[in-house]
Amino acid sequence: MRPTHTQISPNPELPNARMNNLQSEETAWYIVQQGSGQCEIRPNSDPSAPPHLKQWGPYQSKAEAIAKRIGLIRAGKCQPM
Repeated sequence: MRPTHTQISPNPELPNARMNNLQSEETAWYIVQQGSGQCEIRPNSDPSAPPHLKQWGPYQSKAEAIAKRIGLIRAGKCQPM
């Protein structure tokens, strides 16, 4: 009889991919408005960064920060890049 399951060979990159996901989940993402009115997404808030108009966050993922930035652009609070 043929086996009903498929054997998958181990992928040595999988643990690294999991580690990268864990690291990105631990990173806090912020939306920072520049003097030009454009908003950029930055990992972690940097207190030594130049002063900015407004900051939103933290967000748990970059995707969440991107979605929020789109909302801020639609609301007229940020200029598109």
